[in-house]
Amino acid sequence: MSEENNQQPAAGQPQQLDPAFFTCVNEYLELTNRQSKEQGLKRISMASLYAAARFNAHVYLANAGAKAAEERGDFLDYMSNMYRRMLNEHLDGLGAERGIDVGESELAAEYAAAGYTPPGRPAPGTDDKPE
Repeated sequence: MSEENNQQPAAGQPQQLDPAFFTCVNEYLELTNRQSKEQGLKRISMASLYAAARFNAHVYLANAGAKAAEERGDFLDYMSNMYRRMLNEHLDGLGAERGIDVGESELAAEYAAAGYTPPGRPAPGTDDKPE
């Protein structure tokens, strides 16, 4: 996704991702799925993480300029937190989709505050267990 396509929504509007973003994600996943058939899931998982780290370091250095050293810690914290959040969201979604109990989400308080009940979880205030 190019920088010019990463526009902020107007005040009061929910942020919407450009559909081209999901096209890019899906193309990347198709590649990793193809490679994992030859190399195995764990190897491609590691290769994907390694490639993402290398690319994100490149993007950081291309944009940080003279502040690269000064802002390094903040960048590492930001990227680590973002990855952990994404991983939580995908565990919640894929676990529900596949009927697998993945345990309590680290995002449970945020979900509750937003009035969101993840699929496969009982609605707040009920004692019903998911079927």
